[in-house]
Amino acid sequence: MMPRLNLPQFAPRLSATGGRQRIWDPLRHRYVALTPEEWVRQHFVSFLVGSLGYPATLMANEVGIGLNGMSRRCDSVVYDTRLHPLMILEYKRPGVKIAQRVFSQISRYNLAMRVDYLVVSNGLQHYCCKMDYEQQTYTFIDNIPRWEEIDRQA
Repeated sequence: MMPRLNLPQFAPRLSATGGRQRIWDPLRHRYVALTPEEWVRQHFVSFLVGSLGYPATLMANEVGIGLNGMSRRCDSVVYDTRLHPLMILEYKRPGVKIAQRVFSQISRYNLAMRVDYLVVSNGLQHYCCKMDYEQQTYTFIDNIPRWEEIDRQA
């Protein structure tokens, strides 16, 4: 039984294979192991698509990047309509404190992607930063923006 999160409820597609619970990932088009972090990811993706109007066709999970000669993976990435990265999302399991090390991790990923928004969530707490590359700063914003607020083609 997975915990209730601070995100809208949704009806996940679940299955059991070999005694292990799995959850359908609509972005990867396959079932994946149901871990606490995956529970957060699937809720958050559902929230972005269902509540904030993000097009699922412009989102991807487990996006590989090269960073200082090493392979890393962003939990989720949102792209603009020209397929340029727009937002990186990092998920932690519920109960993991969102601390500076989490922001350091997503900031390192952003060195390779240079997005406008960084989002971190453990399913209970959500943080969003808007990057300002001209001023070399970032600002925490109160809410995850709706798609029409960030779509560069709007």
